[in-house]
Amino acid sequence: MTKGAEKKAVIRLEDVRLRFGGVEALRGVSLEVREGEILAIIGPNGAGKTCVFNCINGFYKPHAGHIYYGDVEITKLRPDRIANMGIARTFQNIQLFTGLSAVDNLMAGRHIRMRNNWIQGALFYGLARKEEVENREFVEKIIDFLELEAVRKEKIGAVPYGLRKRVDLGRALAQEPRVLLLDEPMAGMNAEEKEDIARFVVDIFELRKIPIVLVEHDMGVVMDIADRIVVLNFGEVIAEGSPEEIKANPEVIEAYLGSEEAFEG
Repeated sequence: MTKGAEKKAVIRLEDVRLRFGGVEALRGVSLEVREGEILAIIGPNGAGKTCVFNCINGFYKPHAGHIYYGDVEITKLRPDRIANMGIARTFQNIQLFTGLSAVDNLMAGRHIRMRNNWIQGALFYGLARKEEVENREFVEKIIDFLELEAVRKEKIGAVPYGLRKRVDLGRALAQEPRVLLLDEPMAGMNAEEKEDIARFVVDIFELRKIPIVLVEHDMGVVMDIADRIVVLNFGEVIAEGSPEEIKANPEVIEAYLGSEEAFEG
């Protein structure tokens, strides 16, 4: 039994199928997200990677198959219920409130932790005030951790792209997730910005001790930080294993139309 197989599955997909009209985006995808690992999901454009995330989060409802979070089936649950269970994500295309500051965007990620109703919030007294203070203290810790002090009060629409991606990551962390899904967190970044995000991902994993699932096209980063890799192609899982096993897999190399050098970044 391999080391990875000994770990408990936190999220499990069983024969998940997803169609858009006549196009089958996922063709019987089965995979596990295990405790204590950084799992990378890779594949060419259109392979179905983001579809997997959207099915896990409840944005898409699979036409067949089952998705489990622990022992609970979440296949048909609403996205807000899944978020409340502890599954947080970032998005391939940044989905921030551009007219709000970095602090306010991070506070938006705290909404699932807020228990006071709108009347208590409007009065801003007693328990409502205490809750607001506690949530803002939590957000300030994220700002310090992600080194966002310089833009904390800036409107996101005026913040550089690399820092916006960092705020997007921070908003997911504000939910205090038990599992973190990162959809191309380094897309469109220069080398220095990618190094920063990779460092933050590793730090989150080491400090929070939560599973992280990473969809990413930069193979150099994937091979450096992933414990295990699942490869999709045309909506199917074609390989699974350690970075070393994936680099040497002929089917994976063919899917990427290159050689092992393609995985060196």
